[in-house]
Amino acid sequence: MIKDPKQTTILSKIRKPGDVRDLEGDQMATLAQELRDIIISQVSVHGGHLAPSLGVIELTLALFRSFDLEHDKLIWDVGHQAYAHKLLTGRVEEFSTLRQKGGISGFPRMAESPYDHFGVGHSSTSISAALGMAMARDLKGEDHEVVAVIGDGSLTAGLAFEGLNQAGDLGRKMVVVLNDNEMSISKNVGALSQFLSRKMTTPFLQRLKSDVEGLLGTIPKIGGDLAVYAKRYGDSVKSFFTPGILFEAFHFTYVGPIDGHDTATMVKVFEEVKKLNKPVLVHVMTKKGKGYEPAESDPSHYHGVGEFIPETGLARKFSGSGLPSYTSIFGSTLCSLAAKDDKIVAITAAMPEGTGTECFRKNYPDRFVDVGICEQHAVTFAAGLATEGYKPAVAIYSTFMQRAFDQIVHDVCLQNLNVNFFLDRGGLVGEDGATHHGAFDMSFLREIPNLVVMAPKDEAELARMMVTAFAHEGPCSIRYPRGTGVGAKVSSAPSPIAIGRGEFMHDGSDVAVVTIGSRVYPAVEAAMELAEEGLDVAVFNARFVKPLPEEQLLELAGRFDRFLLVEENALAGGFGSAVLELFTAREVMDGKHIRQLGIPDEFIEHGAQKELRHMLDLDKDGIKRALKKLCG
Repeated sequence: MIKDPKQTTILSKIRKPGDVRDLEGDQMATLAQELRDIIISQVSVHGGHLAPSLGVIELTLALFRSFDLEHDKLIWDVGHQAYAHKLLTGRVEEFSTLRQKGGISGFPRMAESPYDHFGVGHSSTSISAALGMAMARDLKGEDHEVVAVIGDGSLTAGLAFEGLNQAGDLGRKMVVVLNDNEMSISKNVGALSQFLSRKMTTPFLQRLKSDVEGLLGTIPKIGGDLAVYAKRYGDSVKSFFTPGILFEAFHFTYVGPIDGHDTATMVKVFEEVKKLNKPVLVHVMTKKGKGYEPAESDPSHYHGVGEFIPETGLARKFSGSGLPSYTSIFGSTLCSLAAKDDKIVAITAAMPEGTGTECFRKNYPDRFVDVGICEQHAVTFAAGLATEGYKPAVAIYSTFMQRAFDQIVHDVCLQNLNVNFFLDRGGLVGEDGATHHGAFDMSFLREIPNLVVMAPKDEAELARMMVTAFAHEGPCSIRYPRGTGVGAKVSSAPSPIAIGRGEFMHDGSDVAVVTIGSRVYPAVEAAMELAEEGLDVAVFNARFVKPLPEEQLLELAGRFDRFLLVEENALAGGFGSAVLELFTAREVMDGKHIRQLGIPDEFIEHGAQKELRHMLDLDKDGIKRALKKLCG
């Protein structure tokens, strides 16, 4: 297996997308293998999205061979599958920095390359963006192609259908490539997925056509004419039995399904499609993880992986803490609570493994629903369940819950329904970067009436907050970070927490740190180390963003003139802002010296969680520096 791009015979000579068009057929096959080798080698070292990128290598080559990316526009949906695109667009030498701090992103980014025509990271945006580009092209009187590549998983989202609907209505020239591998991250769900799976082989269609024509020909007098009509409309028969009927209803010309690993055939199709002055959908069939047996056998696991041994696919062994993740604690606690309460229903959006709800699906399949990549639907669906006395647990990453803001406001909180939101990956997530950081949930949730907003300091407190949420009459949200906890023992019978009550973690007399969630223990560590230097620091774990523990905070305001407010969330409108609003409203700000630490008003790039927290002064050392500065 090739591990260094410099060792490749074809890839090392590719400097721009147009170079692919000059290659011979056998060189294309060699290039495909070189791309696979480099992607596997690099992802094995630093982790990344492996199976999606391996599955579209031939498709990528066909697109680069058929379209001129110096002028044509190519938009990848989500971007999990864009590693080959990056390698073929002048980033071979930088590919070893993939997803590392200061290196290239794991997703297409407009600021990174002129060939990344639209920045992505979330699902189902490609068709709408492509349509906007197609309309702009026509308004400017230009002449170039616009191509959107979307997976069948992404096609489950409403935004994709909104784009299809408008594109078909406007009728502007554009190409949508449906990359159908029957998966998103996990196995696809829903009626659309089943419909796309109704594939008919060409031999069957040919036999059907022949049999129908033969039968019609035996009818006296009119049989011959009917056979002519049947032959003329043979394509309609094919459309009736294949997904073409769906896309034709959107006024798209449907082509497919075709083999997404047959580069030559795809090139021929794309060349013909370019001649059509209308919206076209090309349906290609690919295999996720193609060319790497471990990824082909378990594409869900290898969708996004950590470091592994390329020869075996096994994860590299590390001398880590061995502690369970917050995700797994959430999953196991949810199952324990569901065993005692048959009204609890688990809902996730295409990520049962990622959200820890896989165990719930196995133990309580009748009370588990994977809605696909449909966060808005997930929330309103949960609201419907809640009206009938059920207790939905909506488990979605913080960054993806942003997509359902209106539904949280209008369908859940306005009606004060018993829906509980569990926001995984709250805070800085690491190498996936700006599109995936859970930077805003405490800000956009705390403004909504009726909603209780919590964040645990450790895994034991997470379990207690879950009990609190299910016992509460009304909506609740709990956000917790990516990664492992601190080793706090989870009780077999967690007790609820009084809503709006925090806890004092460390006593002091010089300065107070008011913090929440993942930043509580770093604040305690900072306080303990500063005590040895003669600085007496009190640490208060607020637990609740809303309602704030007002009584306790006002007590602190009476004792301290210096405060450090720490959160792993956007400073704008976040937890610290809530504390300042309280102090202002209660007129206790006079003589106060207050400093905030959190995520500044900018999008934070990718890098390891530890690196990013250090960069933003959100680790123990950063908190110590801030306290020293605050105290002079």
